[in-house]
Amino acid sequence: MKKLLLVDDEVRMLQLLKLYLEPHGFECMTKTSGKEAIKYLMDHKVDLVLLDIMMPEMDGWETAKNIRSFSKVPIIMLTARDQSSDMIKGLGIGADDYITKPFEEEILLARIKALLRRVSPPSKIEENGLIWNEGSHELTYNGEEINLTPKEFEMIGLLIKNKKTVFSREKLIEIIWGLNSNTEERTVDSHIRNIRDKCRKAGFPIEEHLKTVWGLGYKWE
Repeated sequence: MKKLLLVDDEVRMLQLLKLYLEPHGFECMTKTSGKEAIKYLMDHKVDLVLLDIMMPEMDGWETAKNIRSFSKVPIIMLTARDQSSDMIKGLGIGADDYITKPFEEEILLARIKALLRRVSPPSKIEENGLIWNEGSHELTYNGEEINLTPKEFEMIGLLIKNKKTVFSREKLIEIIWGLNSNTEERTVDSHIRNIRDKCRKAGFPIEEHLKTVWGLGYKWE
């Protein structure tokens, strides 16, 4: 699960960003000042920083410059200022992207995912001969491909990457299909059943890994 640091002096904005991003599989930490963000980053690893520019005491420009003095973490700057000179200044300081407020949530999510793809190589995870390859979008067992639908591939990848974490059906719907999806919980069960059937036919001991946690959801062991 990717970890994001959200930095904005407006608590309401932080709450809205967290409410929107967490159902998409992100862990969100929030800070209300540049100084707090810098202090946190010195002791903790995050995958990306969403940084507001217009903050009191230490603005986004100075915060980004300080972050760049000790970290290469990806930075997306958020601001109500839409002048091209501001964008050039932000990118010159070391920011990786720049989004003006108000912004569409879907566009912000797409920019976050795109930036994370650029800075992080695609995941390739091996588990007892089973290989989940994000780059080629393939699941193989002992060299033979297991044909999954895109949703099935995404679901088993989420479980494998977050071993021992229990995902409820509701949480899986939020992450795989989206927060506003009308998908029913039985659809999740159907996808899990299909994953199990396909892996079992390929000879992979799926029952040893993909577990049902009764009354809660599913996890990978």
